[in-house]
Amino acid sequence: MKRPTLAGAFVALALVAAACGGDGDGGADGESIEISGSSTVEPITALVAEDFSAANSGVAVSVEGPGTGDGFARFCNGETDISDASRPIKDSEAADCADNGVSYVELHVATDGIAVITSAANTAVACLDFNDMYALVGPEAEGFDNWNDADALGAELGASNAPYPAAPLVITAPGEESGTYDTFVELVIEDIAGDRGQEEATRVDYEASGNDNVIVQGISGNDTSLGWVGYAFFAENTDVLKAIEVDGGAGCVAPSEASIASFEYPLSRPLYIYVNTDKAAEKPVLADFVDFYLSEAGLASVAEAGYVDLPAADIESTKSAWSSR
Repeated sequence: MKRPTLAGAFVALALVAAACGGDGDGGADGESIEISGSSTVEPITALVAEDFSAANSGVAVSVEGPGTGDGFARFCNGETDISDASRPIKDSEAADCADNGVSYVELHVATDGIAVITSAANTAVACLDFNDMYALVGPEAEGFDNWNDADALGAELGASNAPYPAAPLVITAPGEESGTYDTFVELVIEDIAGDRGQEEATRVDYEASGNDNVIVQGISGNDTSLGWVGYAFFAENTDVLKAIEVDGGAGCVAPSEASIASFEYPLSRPLYIYVNTDKAAEKPVLADFVDFYLSEAGLASVAEAGYVDLPAADIESTKSAWSSR
């Protein structure tokens, strides 16, 4: 499970560099930057933190990835400087920030796709459309222990790939604290559930985790598994995972850097960091960190972490949002 392990190592390196000193010219002893939020964005931010700490030996940069929702809870309570996010901030979260006097700027830093995954050993399923996924993991799928338990619901919905295999359906996927969960529900579940008068959520009877590493382990450990995860986590584990192609109405499309960058892949999504602008004004080192994040050197971490770079026009829009904060 390569990517999460590396991210943790990079954070540790940043903190060790801050504690032990180094040859960097910038940074003042005792300064710190606190970052929390999306486990999907965490690998990018951790790489940026490593490079920034190498040049700013007196600055301790802490990066953690409990999930987008948990990150916003801390951010809007004024506990963190930056919140990594794999979805836009919700109205309720923005209201919490406002109530607590937390001002922020939203910065689009990369593009990602949600990979619908199963074990590399699973040869029975190649493609699913949104109706298929609703039939298997939507709110009406509660109690379906086998793939073919969803046959009747899939047929009712007009799902392209029903009937399904007669095999155990073992789901490991993000929980409600995860921005990846929220985005999956918004893109796949919400419209179908709303039309059917159902709760706009997934079924709850599956192994849920905000830790992508746990999801990868769960999916790879069962031959007829099903779940979803950020594309970078799939790309780093193709030896044990298989991506199921997704049909958003224009045919089956596999997740790839090219299909995600073009948004041809139906589950493509933007990734963000949110910066507390008052803290950036009070702490020059925080503003310096974000300046570095948006520099050519900082944004090189996007591809290094396995995500898709922004087009030049989008990078300029992000830099403009930051400079006009």
